[in-house]
Amino acid sequence: MTLPTPELRTERLRLRPFTDADAAPLYALQSDAHVLRYWDSPPWTDPARFRTFLATCRRIEEEGSGARLAVERVSDGSFIGWCGLFDWNPDFRSASLCYVFDAATWGNGYGTETAQAVLRWGYDTLDLNRVQAETDTRNVGSARVLEKLGFVREGTLREDCVVNGDVSDSWVFGLLRRDWEATAESR
Repeated sequence: MTLPTPELRTERLRLRPFTDADAAPLYALQSDAHVLRYWDSPPWTDPARFRTFLATCRRIEEEGSGARLAVERVSDGSFIGWCGLFDWNPDFRSASLCYVFDAATWGNGYGTETAQAVLRWGYDTLDLNRVQAETDTRNVGSARVLEKLGFVREGTLREDCVVNGDVSDSWVFGLLRRDWEATAESR
């Protein structure tokens, strides 16, 4: 079963499938050690890594297991990051959320705005009941984004990742459909 990558819009952002034109800005993002300091894989060192990323985008779409969306500002068309749902399980009505944004855009609400659009698509179109997200316990900014969206911190995965050679813990967050719907008026 395929899961076509949607095109979503917010007031300030356009979320869309990746294209070859995204190679350079995605490489700049994914090779930024500061941006990826809490990521569970190292920064890219080879621009050709985009091909693998794009192939994975197509594979998860064809498998029906998720979608990765490029995020660009409507005002200037600039690529500013990406967001996605992965590990979609239609039987359990669950998926996991991930996102990464250029450091120059942090603090402008783009992460929250993007995730809201992806979550709305997930709950409305994919009929999700639960969305999970994980973040390194040192990544306070990401935890704040998740909490703004209504996610509840459910626990800690102790020493579950090695980030830049350091063993690190992750927080697990969950957002249930009933909690998402209860806060719908405030969105």
